[in-house]
Amino acid sequence: MSTNLLLLGELSNSLGARLVSNSHDNGFSSVAIDSRNVKEGALFFALSGNNCDGHSFVKSAFSSGASAAVVCESALESFNLIEIAKEAGKDLIVVPNTLKGLQDSARVYLEKFPHLLKIGITGSSGKTTTKEITAAIISAERNTIMNKGNLNSETGLPLSVFEVRGDHEAGVFELGMNRHGEISEIADVLKPNIALVTNIGSAHIEFFGSKEKIVDEKKCIFNFLQNDDTAIVPDNDMFKERLTSGVNAKIKYFGEKCFEELEGTKSLGLEGTEITWAGEKIKFALPGKHNLEDAFAAIAIAKEVCVGNKAIKQGLESVKPLFGRLEILKGRTTVIRDCYNANPESTEKSIEFCDSVDWPGRKAYVIADMLELGESSMHEHQKLGKLLAASMAEKVFLFGTEVIASTEILKKNGRNFFHTNRISDLSAELDKYVKSGDLVLLKGSRGCALERLTEMLTGAN
Repeated sequence: MSTNLLLLGELSNSLGARLVSNSHDNGFSSVAIDSRNVKEGALFFALSGNNCDGHSFVKSAFSSGASAAVVCESALESFNLIEIAKEAGKDLIVVPNTLKGLQDSARVYLEKFPHLLKIGITGSSGKTTTKEITAAIISAERNTIMNKGNLNSETGLPLSVFEVRGDHEAGVFELGMNRHGEISEIADVLKPNIALVTNIGSAHIEFFGSKEKIVDEKKCIFNFLQNDDTAIVPDNDMFKERLTSGVNAKIKYFGEKCFEELEGTKSLGLEGTEITWAGEKIKFALPGKHNLEDAFAAIAIAKEVCVGNKAIKQGLESVKPLFGRLEILKGRTTVIRDCYNANPESTEKSIEFCDSVDWPGRKAYVIADMLELGESSMHEHQKLGKLLAASMAEKVFLFGTEVIASTEILKKNGRNFFHTNRISDLSAELDKYVKSGDLVLLKGSRGCALERLTEMLTGAN
């Protein structure tokens, strides 16, 4: 029998919610927002989405073993929830809004662990990599938990918080956003002791309109810091003053010039970077300058946690590339798979990295749309065209509708390129072009799913 995370009465009282009780089993041992993921003893949150309403699945959740469900007051009658709970012998916690109920419940749960050191990471790019490196370093000395994958959203962060247990000493959580107010909502759940912004870029600018507004949204993670807590920002970011203005906490910076222990770095190309730290050589396997910046961010956090140099070395050497984030895949060709997501800054960094690699064969760059750029999309894709025209690529392959703005630039510069909106045509053209010894970059937004080309290019999934 799983141990209860909270008693239903305890939670409903903390939320100021109404408990409709039909059982003597008044606790829950896990949480779920998808009835298909419900385990025995779970608390099911009936969230209302654009495509379906979770209240339609309360009965299914009970059948799968949920001990209770958190539901909206306004849905009680329309979904006959009182009767469904009574027939199942299960309980309901009734709240005005179930998304807020999920977030408030996670905050209440996390308050049970006052000794947990809570670390929050946000930024336009590099959040997940920085989180992974940070957790790898700190876990060398302390029992550490982090979000799984990129569960960093208005629902993902609260779900991740429910994974905290009494023996955890540190929690490393990334916070993402795609709308106004989201960082504040989920930072209020976490209330971090150490908070870091990786960088400010154009990711999600469609929703915010300007980088300045993105800064103001991202820095909301600092609103929940106390005087003894720490805010960390990049030393080389043009918005660092705006990021730190008005923050009531200690301000620290990260970057190549910020650490006395850093004695030098040496690029190893596709093999990563050699870092000389406090007299020790560290082999850091994630290639590229942007991954090195993420490592510096993680080190800055680790120093605030007061872990030793041995843990820093051990953590950095244990990290492996994540899916779609500058993975190096070898086979028929050597593929740099950097297609988990894309924005102007990350795409520029990927192209610069590939240009910098000393490679005996040809280089082919497969570039897909950078999405969610709103009104700046045409301008940014024209800039991308200029970048590609000046690149070391033997041939450029463009995929999508937004990158049409890049084609005119390539045409004017007489560059060898191919453009299509169809993945089958892209695959066929690449298949005809590539040969053994080629280096192929895959870079594009998540919605373009360029990883579909991997098997053809390497002969492996």
